[in-house]
Amino acid sequence: MINGFAQGLRAYFEAYRILSRLRLWKYFAIPIVLSVIIFFIIGILSYFFSEDIGNYIANVWFSNFWPWDHGRGTIHNISNILGAMIVILIGFIVFKHLIMAISAPFIGPISKIIEDDFTGIISEKENSSSLKLLLRGVRIAMRNLLRELLLTLPILFLGLIPVIGLFSTVLIFLLQSYFAGFGNMDPTLERHFTYKESILFVQKNKGIAIGNGFVFMLFLLIPFVGIIFIIPFSVTSATIATVKIINE
Repeated sequence: MINGFAQGLRAYFEAYRILSRLRLWKYFAIPIVLSVIIFFIIGILSYFFSEDIGNYIANVWFSNFWPWDHGRGTIHNISNILGAMIVILIGFIVFKHLIMAISAPFIGPISKIIEDDFTGIISEKENSSSLKLLLRGVRIAMRNLLRELLLTLPILFLGLIPVIGLFSTVLIFLLQSYFAGFGNMDPTLERHFTYKESILFVQKNKGIAIGNGFVFMLFLLIPFVGIIFIIPFSVTSATIATVKIINE
């Protein structure tokens, strides 16, 4: 897995060269615009709902464990922080799956251009129609979204325990990286494997998915600039790493 993780990281160093040489930036215009729009919508919704979730946690969950009036202000503040963390975390999770699903019809053809150039062969394996790409993207995104939420939320609450919290943060970041890398690899896998075969392929190559998604998540932490460059770099590098493994 460590070797695969390194492969996923190294592919990013090749991504800029390929993006510039093939002049692919203009083809990513629509996915970039979509990512910016979706990011701001999720950000606005997160801002408005974080306090409500914090109040819910304070009034419904913590009230059962802290019935005393003394310290309620502190409990309420902790609940607001926890609510904000949950909303931001869910926002990140939803963003990456939503943008990959909606962008699938545009990213698939770009991925093929990159693969053909990388292998030096015009592949006869064409992408499916835009509708099929969209439906597959939605299917993959829904599957991964549900699994990621089911795994992330329990880890998040374990993070409230001292010492364990440090490890849970790292675990959540790696988990998000895996599913982000999964989504970035799928536009290439679509041309080679069925839905179930693609899932097995990524599970077998977890390291590459985590390595690719690791940088994806770091891009998300860069204000605004990260949202612009996140799709071109992550998809290009994922295509490179995935094609290498397929050819091997």
